[in-house]
Amino acid sequence: MTTKQRMPSKQSTPQLSNPVTVVGLGPMGLALAEALLRRGHPLTVWNRTPEKTDSLVAQGARRAATVAEAVSASPLTVMCLKDYDTLYEVFDPAGEALAGHTLVNLSSGTPNEARTAVSWADEHGLGYLDGVIMVPPPLVGHPDSVFLYSGSQDVFDEHRATLATMGDPRHLGPDPGLAVLYNTALLEMMYTTMNGWLHATALVGSANVSAVEFTELAAGWFMPTVLSPASFIEQAPDLDQAHYPGDLGTMEMNRNALDHVLRTSQEQGVHPDQPRQLKEIVDQAITEGHGGRNYLALFEIFKKATQTQRP
Repeated sequence: MTTKQRMPSKQSTPQLSNPVTVVGLGPMGLALAEALLRRGHPLTVWNRTPEKTDSLVAQGARRAATVAEAVSASPLTVMCLKDYDTLYEVFDPAGEALAGHTLVNLSSGTPNEARTAVSWADEHGLGYLDGVIMVPPPLVGHPDSVFLYSGSQDVFDEHRATLATMGDPRHLGPDPGLAVLYNTALLEMMYTTMNGWLHATALVGSANVSAVEFTELAAGWFMPTVLSPASFIEQAPDLDQAHYPGDLGTMEMNRNALDHVLRTSQEQGVHPDQPRQLKEIVDQAITEGHGGRNYLALFEIFKKATQTQRP
């Protein structure tokens, strides 16, 4: 091990000298603060329940008595609170202390809420970046843990070295709503995949098949052939080009399969609403002329609904 490896210089890791404030010390906020401390950042912390700062103070963090004091202590404040309403509730009392500082919001919400927060930040002379954390608390601080950010490129570039302390920072673009939009889309993907597994396991469970037995078979079939990352990457260009050839299977064929899933669920006494809704969406696609195309043509139905409902 070289001297440089044992004792990193400030020049090689300039982020170590950057003071940071963390506001909100739930499980995720605590993980963020600890990651920043491990990398040597001078850290100020604030939480509505002051006792939650005790373990961090014992590790060298400074406890602020007010949010105004917390923000004033650092050029960058990282916030991890419940939602955007809590953002205003917590930070509005800081008033003029906000001006000239930067806030990175790692709470969750909607794209419009993120855009509104930018306007609020501008009114207070506060630099602002919206972001989401794509890993659980134990993985915060790992270099390959993905954090998504959107909004000002200048703000992101200015604080990128500090943000990299918490994980792998990826800037999605100038629209401040993009980070929470990505997060919501990925969560939907997770929940629908999980619901599919749970419903399928309940379906075979109605015949006294154990979850372990079914999942061993299902995982070997499902992931490699149906839902592998490579399969998504291969098919994504077809979505962009609206290219849905039905050579290997049509929407009509898929409706027939979903009808079997629905009727089997009803016969076996398993909750039928999930396959019923899937079949209803496919019925709509066929009604709108996609019967001879493949299942990916549902993308056009989802897009149409989005375009109709967008404010």
